[in-house]
Amino acid sequence: MITFKSDRDIAKMRRAGRVVADILNLMRDMVKPGIDTLTLDEAAENLVLREGAKPAFKGYKTSWASIPFPGTICASINEEVVHGIPSRERVLEEGDIISIDTGASLEGFFGDAACTFAVGEISEERERLLALTHESLRSGVAAVKPGATLGDVGHAVESVVIPAGYGLVRDYAGHGIGRRMHEAPQVPNFGKPGSGITVKPRMTFCVEPMVMTGAEEVKTRPDGWTVVTRDGSDAAHFEYSLLVTDDGVEILTPWE
Repeated sequence: MITFKSDRDIAKMRRAGRVVADILNLMRDMVKPGIDTLTLDEAAENLVLREGAKPAFKGYKTSWASIPFPGTICASINEEVVHGIPSRERVLEEGDIISIDTGASLEGFFGDAACTFAVGEISEERERLLALTHESLRSGVAAVKPGATLGDVGHAVESVVIPAGYGLVRDYAGHGIGRRMHEAPQVPNFGKPGSGITVKPRMTFCVEPMVMTGAEEVKTRPDGWTVVTRDGSDAAHFEYSLLVTDDGVEILTPWE
């Protein structure tokens, strides 16, 4: 069931979203060659706890993984699409890209966002991937307004990615967010204009394109969490939590 948020709910979601944005801004400052992903995770968790919030991902359970997710962030490097597990052994190298997805709960409401960062100097191909994935997120956000449909939003994302010759991850999608991290509706990154649920004020949901340089197939590693491109091509992931306003959209996790 889709929930519509009250003024009080929205105020709490803004505060939760600010914590998430602060995490990603901290990650941007910390990402560099030689740092391991568990150090990033520990810094993110410390920030969340200082703000009186709770990590949304840590301990998260699903039907497909045998263990709860152990981190505050998902740290996914190069061909890893999403759900990468932070580890002391995963040390960033010059030229890598790392997608960091994170969430926090505060006063009973959630925020969720993701960003892909360059590790030092990266190749032109990886720069293009990051720029295009970010552009596809902005295109999807621009399509969010009362009276639009989720098909319009997905089409706006897809229209940036596919003509450029990149692949879309179609097995994962954006989602509603509020008192739970994952609520209705599902928000695919592809669609037909005019199709799907109509967007209305006070809806809150995440748009999160995941784009790859190769074929549109993914697989999950034996750890049960880490999703990678099947052909080993690079992937990028950007995400905002959004509020539909009376005349447009507000970004609740403004990490830029």
